[in-house]
This record gives sequence, structure tokens and C-alpha cells, in this order.
Amino acid sequence: MSTKRKSHSARFKAKVALEDYKGDKTAVELISAHKISSGQVITWKKCLIDGAA
Repeated sequence: MSTKRKSHSARFKAKVALEDYKGDKTAVELISAHKISSGQVITWKKCLIDGAA
């Protein structure tokens, strides 16, 4: 059986990355709340910081 991968919008990625950057919630809280992997949070946060420059 094949499973379809989830596709997240740029707005959603930025929202999660910004929440992680601000530090309002821990990465673990974001992962469980949004049902995403830890690698995604790290990657999206890095893209947010690199893109802001």
C-alpha cells in the first residue's frame, strides 16, 4: 500500500517556523500539535532565518 505524502502550504510552514523561533512553544509541543516531524520544524526554521536575511 502506498500512502500519500502531506503537502504543507508556505503559510503553514512559516507559521510553525515562527512559533518555534519565538520560543512560545517547544519543538515537541509544535510537533504534537501539528502532527509533523522534528526534521520539518528544524528545516522550516532554518529556511525562515536564512530567508529573512
